[in-house]
This record gives sequence, structure tokens and C-alpha cells, in this order.
Amino acid sequence: MSRTRVLLLGLALLAATPSKAFADATVFLGTTTTPENRLAKGFAVGLSLLVIGFEFEYSGTSAETKSGAPSLKTALGSLLLQTPVEIFGLQPYFVIGGGGYREHVDAPNHQETNFATNVGGGVKIGLMGPVRLRLDYRVFKLSGDALDSPVQRLYAGLNLKF
Repeated sequence: MSRTRVLLLGLALLAATPSKAFADATVFLGTTTTPENRLAKGFAVGLSLLVIGFEFEYSGTSAETKSGAPSLKTALGSLLLQTPVEIFGLQPYFVIGGGGYREHVDAPNHQETNFATNVGGGVKIGLMGPVRLRLDYRVFKLSGDALDSPVQRLYAGLNLKF
């Protein structure tokens, strides 16, 4: 075999070898601040290859009937950009993505299901072993006839990396 073929075969095998992937899962509680502070809770699962990753997130925000603030449910897929390793126990990240949402309020009777985008960021803080604290801030742009857009959310969650 010629050196060129051996080199090309070696490069092809190197490219086909999977790199180490990192995954994590988060459960969180927080607040959606638009138009009123309301309880937000949910979970996220992600997979990353060094700096670039993908995350799926589901969250639900309760309605506030006194002020007429709607409940909000989102299911989003996001591109995640983060430092490849923790720096002094911190791993900052940036997210951008899209998916679906459902907004509902009883009075006035309103329900909207449509497309949403999100942008935000945060930090994962090492606690012990694979357990981390995750602090996150997001801004959601709700399309269609949403009562309030953009919507802001802030949360803290427990993150497990594996």
C-alpha cells in the first residue's frame, strides 16, 4: 500500500472513532417574571461534545388568576455553547433554540399554542462529584397571539453530569 492510502485510511479511522461525549440532566425551580412572578419548574437533558452541545428542556409556569397572568408550558431544543471544562468550579454556557409553547388563562378565556424561541445563559457550579448547581436565565420570544412576549425566566436547579 502506498503511504497516501495508509495515511487516508488512518485519518478515516480517526474520524470514525467517536469522541468522548458528556451528558447531564437538570431538575429546576424558578420564576417566570413576565407579566408577574410565577412558579416555574421543569427539567432539561443535554449532550455535549467539548464546546458544542444540544439540550432538550420542558418547563411549566403556573398561572396567577388574580392578575390574569397565564400558565405557560414550553418544550424546546437548544444549541448549547459552553467551556469544555470547569474553571475554578464554574462552567459558563450560552443557549439558543426553539420549540413549542402553550399559554393558557381562564379569564379571559385564552389559549395559544405556537412556536417559541429562546436565548440565554448561565453557569454550572460544581458541588461534589458529579452533582452541580445550575443557575440559568432565559428570554423567550412567543410567536402568534401570546398575551406577553418576550417572557423572562430565572431558575436554580440540581444538575447531574454523567
